[in-house]
Amino acid sequence: MQLFLCAFYMENPKPCIKPFMKRWAFIVLILLSIICLTYFYYTKTKPLQSPITNKVVKKENQQIIQAKILQAKKYITQNNLSNQYCFLINMQLPSNKNRMYVVNLKNDSIVAKGLVAHGSCNTTFLKNAQFSNTPDCGCSSLGKYKVGYKYKGQFGEAFKLYGLDSSNSNAFKRYIVLHSYECVPTAEQDYPICNSLGCPMVAPLFLQTLQQYIQISNKPILLWIF
Repeated sequence: MQLFLCAFYMENPKPCIKPFMKRWAFIVLILLSIICLTYFYYTKTKPLQSPITNKVVKKENQQIIQAKILQAKKYITQNNLSNQYCFLINMQLPSNKNRMYVVNLKNDSIVAKGLVAHGSCNTTFLKNAQFSNTPDCGCSSLGKYKVGYKYKGQFGEAFKLYGLDSSNSNAFKRYIVLHSYECVPTAEQDYPICNSLGCPMVAPLFLQTLQQYIQISNKPILLWIF
C-alpha cells in the first residue's frame, strides 16, 4: 500500500521500496525455514515408542508365550510330536519385532528368536497380519503345524508344513512352507518388514538356526502360529 501511495504522489519510490522488499524477504525466509523443517521431520526422524510401552508389551508377550508353552506341551504329548523343542510365532506383534521363538520344552526357555514375515493376502503390502485358510489367498493361517521334510524349492532349502487345525487344514496343498528369503533382516527393525505369500518366511541365517533344532529333534516339531 505504501508503494502505491508513493507512486500516486509522484514521490521518489526508493525509500518505499526498501521496507517493502525487506518485509517480503523476511516472509520468504520464514516460508523456506518451515519447508526445511517439514522435510527434515518426515525424512530424517524415526518413530519413537515409550520405554514404558515397550516394557508392558514385552511383559504381556512373555505371559502369552509361557501360557502357549504349557498348552503346546500338552498337545505334543497327545499327538506324538517332539518333546524337546517347538516353534512359536506370535503374529499379534509387529513384523519388525522378533516374534518367532524356539522353545526348549525341557526347561520352558526360549533358546532362539527372530523375525518372521506374514502373508500379503495378495496385496502390494500388508502391514498387519490377516488370516485365511482359503487356497490362493496369500494370507497367513493361524493354528498348529507339524514341520515336515526338507526339500529345495524356489527359495532354496525349505520345510513342508502340515496344518493340524481347521484354521490351517489347507496348508500343504497351499504350499505353505517354512522357508527363508533375503528381504527378511536378521535383527529387529524400526519399520515393518516384507511380506510373504502366506508362508512363515524368515531370514536365511535364522533358517539355519531353525534347521539345527529340526535335525536334532527326536520327532517332528510343532510350529504354532497364534
